[in-house]
Amino acid sequence: MVRVLAVDDEKPALEELLYLLRSDPRVRSAEGATDATEALRRIGRALEAGPDGEDAIDVVFLDIHMAGLTGLDIARLIAGFARPPLIVFVTAHEGFALQAFDLKAVDYVLKPVRKERLAEAVRRVRELAEPAIAAPAAEQIPVELGGVTRFVAVDDIAYVEAQGDYARLHTDEGSHLVRIPLSTLEERWAARGFVRIHRSHLVALRRIDELRLDAGATTVRVGSAELAVSRRHARHLRDLLMRQARG
Repeated sequence: MVRVLAVDDEKPALEELLYLLRSDPRVRSAEGATDATEALRRIGRALEAGPDGEDAIDVVFLDIHMAGLTGLDIARLIAGFARPPLIVFVTAHEGFALQAFDLKAVDYVLKPVRKERLAEAVRRVRELAEPAIAAPAAEQIPVELGGVTRFVAVDDIAYVEAQGDYARLHTDEGSHLVRIPLSTLEERWAARGFVRIHRSHLVALRRIDELRLDAGATTVRVGSAELAVSRRHARHLRDLLMRQARG
């Protein structure tokens, strides 16, 4: 069970969020704070008490637009702590999902908060806060689709295509444009098996179906897509594929 601190400077919104959280059987405790000072004081006290202390906090549900420090400001401060709690943003604004992703938020819930959507956020938190009980959560990335923020599992992405300061994520179900440079995703997802094959493409190694060398030009097939491999990356890619084939 998880221990929650909810932060919102609008008291009715905070009380409604706390009511929904306390109704979830996976939530051990849910306390509220109406400003950044109070929230940071409680988080500091929780860290001093340790993970098993009476004041321990597993996750902070943060509103974004608040008087004084915003929820994003609080999240940045929390990230500097030795053992920071998890972060879930709860906001009426859709436009901050990418900042939430950069701050490693577990989820991004839009107001008005629906009980079912909040339950999904609690499930994600619990998977990370209680790894011995639940399977680890797959990493996800927020995307905008028709004015709605959705989360795409990184494991579902076959390859990524650079489009200026944006990147297009290609999955079996379609593609999504996100405002993140390809170089950032290359660094962030290297440990998840993504490899740069061209200045314009980043590919999930496990999704490569075929490597072809024709008249000095190297290409790979990823599903129905055929992608060029630059000379700079060709040898490294062949070595990685050979290593993968050997198990």
